[in-house]
Amino acid sequence: MMSKRNKIIYWIATVWLALGMLSTGIVQLIKMKEEVAMMIKLGYPVYLLTILGIWKILGVVAVLIPKFPLLKEWAYAGFFFAMSGAVFSHLAVGDGAKEFFGPTLLLALTFVSWYFRPADRKIISVNQ
Repeated sequence: MMSKRNKIIYWIATVWLALGMLSTGIVQLIKMKEEVAMMIKLGYPVYLLTILGIWKILGVVAVLIPKFPLLKEWAYAGFFFAMSGAVFSHLAVGDGAKEFFGPTLLLALTFVSWYFRPADRKIISVNQ
């Protein structure tokens, strides 16, 4: 049974994670000019914004809907790879703390949400 404290931590982290991923996913999908400029600065093709935006939005749906624990694991993994990739990309071009803040926060929220997720949102391993 999940404690009330852990459930609160899970939902706060998950709601903020979902809002962050949804908002950045939408901004990437509509190719806001600041996002396009950042992708060019980082050395990535602009079409990557469409891919990231779609996957972030689908990941939010996967994390929030009930059931489908395997899909949730994939979504959390995708969030981890996207955000850690963003952090390292900003490091590679010498960006400052302002550019690191968003991806670092979303990376932390990904970990907290994943760690505190309820049992019914986890994959059950069966030893045979």
